[in-house]
Parts: sequence; structure tokens; C-alpha cells
Amino acid sequence: MSDMEPEGAILQRDKKTYAIVPKTPMGMVNAEILEAIARVVRKYNIPIVKITSGQRLALVGLEKEQIEPVWQDLGIGIGHATALCLHYVQACPGNCVCKFGVDDSLGFGTELDERLTGMGFPAKLKVGVSGCPMCCAESYLRDVGFFAKTKGWTVVVGGNAGGRPRIGDVLAVDLPREEAIALGMKFLNFYREQGHARERTARFVQRLGIEAVKAAMV
Repeated sequence: MSDMEPEGAILQRDKKTYAIVPKTPMGMVNAEILEAIARVVRKYNIPIVKITSGQRLALVGLEKEQIEPVWQDLGIGIGHATALCLHYVQACPGNCVCKFGVDDSLGFGTELDERLTGMGFPAKLKVGVSGCPMCCAESYLRDVGFFAKTKGWTVVVGGNAGGRPRIGDVLAVDLPREEAIALGMKFLNFYREQGHARERTARFVQRLGIEAVKAAMV
């Protein structure tokens, strides 16, 4: 392997081992994915498997030379954790199974993940889709968030749950699903064009002001 850092790998505190995060949109896994992960954990003696806050599984403690064969054995896409792109779409079960679910957050989140995967952004991007106003997918604390009410979807922008937390601003309410997705994409394209390098949407919306952002969406 070259001296470059392996794709999809995060150097750990010891400066020798790495973590990888297989892509599991909305935290959804099936028997095949779980079996593939279990196989590589046993085969490569991976010491730590951690469920992350982004509904993903991090495999921690890999040697550099293990990373490429582990990805090959997994057969699962890379869940980016440092690149300037979509890191994850977080979603609750929604009305598929939850008794409180008002709308289909998993289907909504799947469509967003498909649209956003492969796009570059000024900084990392995290999305939350909640199937009811209780916002179990932390929609107010994501770069772009959505949650369902009986009259339609609410779109929230500029949230952040990190070291400088920020409650997102409501961009629009009571939208049909496709209009909510279209508005979210319009905001993200505006952010791609106008955002500063490494500027998360929280700082972007804070810098411009939500009224200016709303005016740009007309």
C-alpha cells in the first residue's frame, strides 16, 4: 500500500491503528450485513465494535494493512466520517412500525441518502429525518432536518450538536414530501455555492441570517 492514508479509515489515538465505518443508511442492517461484520471481526481479530451516534457500526483497532482486505471482505460501502460530504442520514422508524409515527421517515431518509451520496459540500453534512414532532432523529440538531406532522413535513436548517451546539431554524412547515425534499436540496445547493470552506451549516445560517436564507429559497 502507498504512504497515503487508506480510503475510509480514521487514524486512532495510538497513531498506529485505524477505525472504519461501513455505510448503513438510517441505521438499517439485515442478516447479511451483520454476518459480514461478524466474519471480519473474527477473521481480523478486530478488538472494538462500537455503535455510533450516527446509527452506524465503527470497527476500531485495525492495522493499516488490514483495511483494504477488510473492505473487500465486507462488501459494504464506506460510511465517511471525516470527508467533506454526507456523513449520514439519521432516521427514526417512523410510521413503518412506531405507534407515534405520522409519516414514512425511513423512505424519506432513503431518498435523501440516494440524492446526497457522492455530492461534495463545504464541510461535513449530517441529516436527520423524524417521523413525528418528537424528533427522535434529532432533526433540530442536524445540518438539515425534517420532521412530520399531520399537515406535512417541517424543514429545519443550520442545526448542530457538536462543541458549539445550535438549534436549527425552521425554513418551512406543512410541506408534502416531495416539496420538503426539493426545498432541502435547494438549501443544500445554496450552501454549496455560498458556504465558506469548512463552514458547517450552523455557522453558515448564523452568518447570513435565516431571513436571508429564506429569501434565497424563493
